[in-house]
Amino acid sequence: MSRKFNTYKSSHLLSTIVLIIILSSCSTVRRTIREPLKEQGPEYLFNNLKANELKYNTFSARFNTSFTQQKNETSFSGQIRIQKDSLIWISISPVLGIEMARLLITNDSVKYMNRIDNYYFVSDFNYINSLINSTLDFDMLQAFLTGNDFSFYENSSFKAGIDNQEYNLATTNRRKLKKYVRNNQLINIPIQHIWLSPETFKISRVMVRETQQGGRKVEGTYEYVNNGTQLVPEKLSFNLETIENKHQIKVQYSKVATTDSIAFPFRIPPKYRKSDKF
Repeated sequence: MSRKFNTYKSSHLLSTIVLIIILSSCSTVRRTIREPLKEQGPEYLFNNLKANELKYNTFSARFNTSFTQQKNETSFSGQIRIQKDSLIWISISPVLGIEMARLLITNDSVKYMNRIDNYYFVSDFNYINSLINSTLDFDMLQAFLTGNDFSFYENSSFKAGIDNQEYNLATTNRRKLKKYVRNNQLINIPIQHIWLSPETFKISRVMVRETQQGGRKVEGTYEYVNNGTQLVPEKLSFNLETIENKHQIKVQYSKVATTDSIAFPFRIPPKYRKSDKF
């Protein structure tokens, strides 16, 4: 009788454990399967996008980057610092922490120092576009690097939709606000798509492309991490496509800070020679 009772107890215990596992699994499945998204208007989505953007006056991070062009890959690391709407400062240190180069980008200029070969280069912002065969301005570059939307462009022409369980904002011919146009160079964005996480309203993916067949395209994807105060970008991937070439850039940030007072040192030593290119 005791053996039967013990067998019953063991069988009942096993059944209970299996039932708990099944119920737990069902519960997990229910939590991970998203309910169909409720359609929202563009104003609602855009307001939530802006409310959840990265808030900073200064941004700093260490980074590791890989750059791939036609199956040739180059990797390097360094530091990036941004003074919002003003400066982008990059220090490149490929090995052993020895700085190889330093770059300072403003709305109007690009300055580059090569610390290995002792030369420097100065040009306007368009030089960056000539390197990547694209059409960017400072505001767009800053936004791509921080996972934010472009700050100084009109936002009244977006259309809202749902794509693969994410919200999508799409627009054509998005124009830069006139008061932010520099040197009479008005930049329009032919086609832009923004994908938003329905949980965080952070940008998970953004794409800008030209309308003509074979036109240039820039696409970025983002992953974020909570730094204790807000979600900050951690992994970024960019694809730049033209009819001739495809480039891929992968970036991983670490030690992201948005509250520190930081410096942007850039002094060209007198002995450095001037060059006409990087």
